[in-house]
Parts: sequence; C-alpha cells; structure tokens
Amino acid sequence: MDQSDATFTLAYIVFTVCVVFTPNEFRSAGLTIQNIFSEWLGSEDIGFIQYHIKRTALTVLIHSSLPLGYYIGMCIAAPEENLVYIHLASQAWQLYFGLSMAFQLFSFALVFHWSENDWANHPISKTLGIFALPQSSWRAVASSINTEFRRIEKFATGPPDARVIITDTWVMKVTVYRLFVTLQQDAHLTVIHSKQHDLSPDSRTPVQILTLTVASINPRVKSFYIGLNSTEYAELCEKLRSPIRNAANVVVHLTLSELFLETFKSQVEMNQVYRHTSGQELEPCIGCMQASANIKLMQLCQDDGDGECQQCYCRPMWCLLCMGKWFASRQDQTRPETWLSSRVPCPTCRAKFCILDVCLVE
Repeated sequence: MDQSDATFTLAYIVFTVCVVFTPNEFRSAGLTIQNIFSEWLGSEDIGFIQYHIKRTALTVLIHSSLPLGYYIGMCIAAPEENLVYIHLASQAWQLYFGLSMAFQLFSFALVFHWSENDWANHPISKTLGIFALPQSSWRAVASSINTEFRRIEKFATGPPDARVIITDTWVMKVTVYRLFVTLQQDAHLTVIHSKQHDLSPDSRTPVQILTLTVASINPRVKSFYIGLNSTEYAELCEKLRSPIRNAANVVVHLTLSELFLETFKSQVEMNQVYRHTSGQELEPCIGCMQASANIKLMQLCQDDGDGECQQCYCRPMWCLLCMGKWFASRQDQTRPETWLSSRVPCPTCRAKFCILDVCLVE
C-alpha cells in the first residue's frame, strides 16, 4: 500500500467513525443522518414511533454501505489495483468486494422485510405489539406513545445515541439501532453503578453518572440500561410512579455543590501533605466543631510573588469538608466551569489560595 492508499484509508476510517459515532462537531454542523434525510424521516414531535422506525432502518442501510463505500473509494485512490474490473483485482480484493456486497444486499433485504405491511415487521413494531390489547395492534400503542411524547411535561435526557424519555405511561430509551420501551406501571428501576468525573467534557464541571437497570414484570419485555446525570435524579423520581431501588448503596449527589465537594476532596488528597510537627493534638474544626482541623493552606501552585495566590500563615483550623464548603460558597454560582480554577480568600486571614494550595495535615 503506497502513501496515497494509506492516506485515503486513514481518512475513510476517520469518516466511518464520525458516521457511526457522530461527534458533537458534526451534530452542530447538521451533518447527521437525521438532518440530511429529515424530509423523508418526518417530524419526531408529530410521529415519534414512525420517525424512529424509519431512522433505524435508514441507519442500518447507511452503516452497512460503509465497507462497500471504501471499495468504491479505493477504485479512485488506487487505480493501479484495477479494482474497477473485479476479475482483474487481486484475490483479497475480490473477497472483500464479495463480502461487502453481500453485507449490503443483506441489509437491503432486511429493511425491505421490515417495511412490509407498513413496517409491521420492524423490531420496534413487534416490541409495541407486546403491549397491544387483544382487539388492537401495535399502531394503537404507537399512537398512544406519539400523543404522550408531544406533551411538554415528559422527562427527556441523555445524548442522541442513548436518550432516555419518560412519559406518563412509558419508559423509553432511544439508541442508534433500537428503541427500548416498557410500561411505567410494570417497570422497576434500580441504581446499580455510579461513576464520577472531575470534569465533564461538555460543561467543564464535575459530573456523576448513574447507571440504572429498567426491568419489567412482563417476561416478554427485555430489560435495558439507562445512564443518568445525578443532578437529574430528583426530576426522574418525580416523573416515575414507583420508587427507584438502590441495589449498590450508591450515594447520589443531587446538586452541583455536592459533586464539587467530592471533586474538591479527590484533588486535595492528591496534593502535597503537610506534616504537623508541633507535637500538639489538632484542635476541633472551627467550622463544624466535630471533626479535627486537618487542613493547612500552603502556597504550592507557584513561586512567591507570581500570580494571585498568597502564603497563608494560619495554623490548621478547618477540616476538609468545611474548607470545601467555604471554597464552593465563594464561587460564581452562574459559572460552575470556573470553580476548580478559581482562587478564594482564606476564611481566617483572607490570603488568596487555589485548590492546589490545600493540604491535608498528617
């Protein structure tokens, strides 16, 4: 493979990743399957189920065409391979063409099968058929979901490829190829895992992501997982009819301040330790009068006289939790993305410090 072939291959790999795992930059520019084919897909707000039936079918067709698209592109990028004339190409390329063409034909046949009888064979249609009454059909269920989705009081959150939607009657999750649906009255939600990130890539603020399972008492309905920002947990609970179980005893941080305190604690534990050498026992924290004062402010982030941080000469008087609450209380509540990088005055002597200057006392 020469340089031009390698360049095209690398560029096509990047293109494929962007098509399958659409980045936010592509979404902002409108370069998504939903935007490009919006006229055929119709409106999600008007016909939610029909929209996602068409969207998933179109996504399968486009994604399955990517291997064949690479072969067609190589016909132009590598004319010396004689790929335009299949019988003159190498055996490896002939095999690749055959497999990619078979994959493409299979996807066309699959989507054609789904579309028969006005999409009655589509997996989404079959899933909705589970909830249909004996004298009814999946279309009646789809009409019910469409009506509830149009209401503004629904709960909706998550990225486009893992969106969670909860209406008065239904719990749903939208993914690239599927739509998971279950009745609220039959659903049991359980918190099974929690992961905290010090910085969210979107908002540059701390974030706690909860993983929940949605299980139905109906054995024909498959369980599924949903991801949720902990700050939306209270809103989710209000929308659900039954309480959420916490199987893993996860501590859910409902506010941004609670998340920040966890991030503050994690950062301080990574900072340099201050060794207490006076021989005297540490006094109780003057903030809560319960825990021992275990925090000493030391100018560690920069050299003396350089920047805003100043040397604090106070003895340890505050515990980690109270110092974190003080740090958070001095922040601009409208700009949480600046909290970790900001500087605040010492609660005792007013010398400015940043989070890197906060040291645990040993």
